[in-house]
Amino acid sequence: MRRTVLTTAALALSAALALTACGSEKSGSSPDKGKNAGTGADRSKEPFADVSGPEIADQAVEATSSAKSLRVKGTVPDAELGAITLDMAMDTKGVCAGSMSVGGQGKAEIVNDGRTVYMKYDEAFLRAQSKGEAKAEVDAAVDMLGDRWVKTSATGEGSEDLKAFCDLDQLLGEFKGGDSAARKGKVTTVDGQEAITLTEKDGSETYTIYVATKGEPYLLKLTSDAAKEGEDLTFTDYDKPVDAKAPSGDVLDLDKM
Repeated sequence: MRRTVLTTAALALSAALALTACGSEKSGSSPDKGKNAGTGADRSKEPFADVSGPEIADQAVEATSSAKSLRVKGTVPDAELGAITLDMAMDTKGVCAGSMSVGGQGKAEIVNDGRTVYMKYDEAFLRAQSKGEAKAEVDAAVDMLGDRWVKTSATGEGSEDLKAFCDLDQLLGEFKGGDSAARKGKVTTVDGQEAITLTEKDGSETYTIYVATKGEPYLLKLTSDAAKEGEDLTFTDYDKPVDAKAPSGDVLDLDKM
């Protein structure tokens, strides 16, 4: 169960970031460098006034990919599992902490301090991810694991899936490289932080990317106009330490079972 969900979540998030870095618009439809930039004195006051959409996207890719840690929160769709909702802080050392749910069914909490992985699943999550299995086995799993912290080695069996989900370098791998066809849009705010919008198309779907205009040009938000279960992600806490404190109390050691 853990392996399927974590791997799928990592792939879905990587796919969303890949679209951010490299849109599918034809090169012939490159955005007008001066579009939305204004003229004269007004233009000089605007963020990225003399920078094109693709150039801003390149700057965002470079800055975001250079971050040592960040927090991603929101929803990404998956054709098989449905909407994956997550709130995870992670760094380039494989340390992470946060929570996730799949299809709105229950919640899983994860803490990985680089040495030990701690997990806690509620009953709804366990039952949703165990569909098709024998009722007696599911009931036994819920009785043993439900709403209880468990731990296992971060380098043990299944660690590759945890690395794909928690390691920021690996997650941002698809974010690097490629040619953007982003169109520059209006200046707005994301959680009180000024940002410029960029839009890119993937088939009939339009993605909107929000890039910080002050300080490092970090990616702040990614949304899509998909009718159902489209991406809606925010990126915060750049270069802040990940709070991966081990849970206290009754923790079941899976490696001893």
